[in-house]
Amino acid sequence: MGKGPGLYSDIGKKARDLLYKDYQSDHKFTITTYSPTGVAITSSGIKKGDLFLADVNTQLKNKNITTDIKVDTDSNLFTTITIDEPAPGLKTIFSLRVPDQRSGKVELQYLHDYAGISTSVGLTANPIVNFSGVIGTNLVALGTDLSFDSKTGDFTKYNAGLSFTNADLIASLTLNDKGDTLSASYYHSVNPLSNTSVGAEVTHSFATNENTVTVGTQHALDPLTSVKARVNNLGKASALLQHEWRPKSLFTISGEVDTRAIEKSAKVGLALALKP
Repeated sequence: MGKGPGLYSDIGKKARDLLYKDYQSDHKFTITTYSPTGVAITSSGIKKGDLFLADVNTQLKNKNITTDIKVDTDSNLFTTITIDEPAPGLKTIFSLRVPDQRSGKVELQYLHDYAGISTSVGLTANPIVNFSGVIGTNLVALGTDLSFDSKTGDFTKYNAGLSFTNADLIASLTLNDKGDTLSASYYHSVNPLSNTSVGAEVTHSFATNENTVTVGTQHALDPLTSVKARVNNLGKASALLQHEWRPKSLFTISGEVDTRAIEKSAKVGLALALKP
């Protein structure tokens, strides 16, 4: 475990990654190449039904400055400049999307042994201001996440979260969607040698008075192959197989079935990531 409570986005992240990361029902292909000067170029394409989307991302690192430039099939240009530790524990991120003139923003992240702070402000006349902060240690952390639209004078987001961590267990409780959604998650590392873990998430919506329960597990069949599975109380069951057939190159196949409507076709997703 690292020092400090981390950022607000870290609350419940282990359980979310176990239950949702890498699951998909689309077909995705990603290839990364490196130029002699160290520039990384990543091309990706994803097929969603009859729709095909693609983008090209170029990444350049120079000392502690990382520049990412991405172009997609809709002719959007995304630019992100990250300055890592201009001062101890501090990270600065500038981002902009063209042609959206209101998308520009600057973000500051600061990590301390007893606090984690992230704040961003839009580069417009009436910006959206976001602030998230966590206090505590790497064992217990309490945080909040707020967004304020200075144009309308309204809070567009106010969330709160609590996290508890020990050697092999992480539990978290979050209140999201302006107090409408209460979520509790649990992650337990059963066997680190085989990367065997279990996790669960329970979500309650006060507006609809509905509960959603999702449980999942993961296990490494060998050092290069891992499997994951999950099921929820709505009858959706999913499974995933991921194989690292060469260093940093992954092949992933995932599927989902509705156990309450077996007659429907199962959803199958494929992903191939190639890196030299």
